[in-house]
Amino acid sequence: MSLQNQNNLKVVFLGTPQIACHALSELIKCDEIEICAVVTQPDKPAGRGHKLTPPPIKLLALENNVEVFQPVSIRKDAELIEKLKFLKPDFFITIAFGQILSQEVLDIPKYGTVNLHASLLPKYRGANPIARAIADGEAVSGVCTMLTSIGVDEGDVILTEKIEIGKNMTTEDLAIKISDIAPEILKKSLFGICSGEIIPKKQDGSKATFAPKFSKEETFLDFSKSALQLHNLVRALYPKPSANAHFGNLLVKILQTEVVEQKISAKNGEVVKIDKNGLYVATGENLLLIKTLKPEGKREMAAYDWSCGVAKPIVFS
Repeated sequence: MSLQNQNNLKVVFLGTPQIACHALSELIKCDEIEICAVVTQPDKPAGRGHKLTPPPIKLLALENNVEVFQPVSIRKDAELIEKLKFLKPDFFITIAFGQILSQEVLDIPKYGTVNLHASLLPKYRGANPIARAIADGEAVSGVCTMLTSIGVDEGDVILTEKIEIGKNMTTEDLAIKISDIAPEILKKSLFGICSGEIIPKKQDGSKATFAPKFSKEETFLDFSKSALQLHNLVRALYPKPSANAHFGNLLVKILQTEVVEQKISAKNGEVVKIDKNGLYVATGENLLLIKTLKPEGKREMAAYDWSCGVAKPIVFS
């Protein structure tokens, strides 16, 4: 992959969380790309001590001597906008940046802003495509690159790559797969646009679906639903914010589950069997085996170990 008769591509990278780090690291290593700046979110308090903590992308950029900007709002930061214009980048790349870009910002790079989106657009537009696809029980998702426009994930699609979703794959697992794919699909997109070999395609808006963040209410398991629906929600919300259930007045985070295909007459949410594998809970269809959980104020533990110290019968709600 080479750029004949051209200088290295100048790129400004906009991203924040860990999922974006692998792409940035590999792009920094690419001899034909110059990462001339990184834009990320401001440092935020984290942990019990609320210590001001930098985003993972900032740490990686500084380790590689890349200049970092941390605007509260990039579209309202006139000084930063002028600095970015001065850099005369060929592309902006965005991965989970977390801020909305104005048209003035989008107009800065010569060829446009390439966004890496964790779905096969136009499906799952929005902030939470990975978890929503898993919660919906999708067997296939993927990743795509697109030219960012003002509309939310409405831009023309450059390249796509499908990813099979295993029946026990979690949001964390799928995010790792997407992170692994990101560097190569981004490089192919940049070079393909520059050479004219790739022509981005308009999305079919009539097929669009949306992926908003989960509300707190959505994280609670409704045991009148099928075990499969509940299992999908548990793995979609793992590791954070995690699925929740009530045991009396106690809040319990449900972390790892399996579906057990067995019909049984019992109250939804009632634990009908306990063994070393965990707790078998009655649902609207089949049993949900809860393998690991985290009781309020305690550490993560095997569900069986937790059950040994609580009153019976165990009924979740």
